[in-house]
Amino acid sequence: MLVKWIRCTVVDRRGFERGQRKWAGLLGEPGFRGQGGGWSRGRPAVAHIFAFWESRAFYDSFMARSHDRLAAAQSGTFKDAQVRLFDYRFDVKTGFEPRFTDADLVRVALCRVRKERVENFTLMQEKVWNPAMAGSPGMIRGLFAEAPGHEFMVLSMWRSAAEHGKYRTERVERLALRAQTEADVAALTGDIVELEPAWTV
Repeated sequence: MLVKWIRCTVVDRRGFERGQRKWAGLLGEPGFRGQGGGWSRGRPAVAHIFAFWESRAFYDSFMARSHDRLAAAQSGTFKDAQVRLFDYRFDVKTGFEPRFTDADLVRVALCRVRKERVENFTLMQEKVWNPAMAGSPGMIRGLFAEAPGHEFMVLSMWRSAAEHGKYRTERVERLALRAQTEADVAALTGDIVELEPAWTV
């Protein structure tokens, strides 16, 4: 599965939201699995969109055919768009599917990992972070994905901000020590995204 993550700064909120609804046109596209997104909690003008495709081939075909027509509706409503593509590696918890209807919140982390530490980082994700997140009440599902250049995305869906907050304060520091995260990760950025139901396709 291919995961596409778009982050942009919105300059015309109403126009952007109107354009976002036009992406419902994705529904008939071969290989399209689902899309959702919302607004950054920390930076109100920043929007995040997550799209899922069965394979790179289906995605490339869509980009060549229909993408520009659907995207035209949002032209001029945002700036500084950053687009990243990731290959799905494994689930966080079990049975990941690109559904957004039962979640309020998405936590996304982007990790650039030191080349010689990639194996350890991946192992720690499976053995330390995954069980901790999977055991957290309110964490619905998630995935771990990889992009070229030793970049990894950890995406998790949560039922509510309060439940995500409990997980963060109780566990993160302790887990980071156990997983030797500091030794693995060269750079870490992330965001908490409040999902907009109208953007779900």
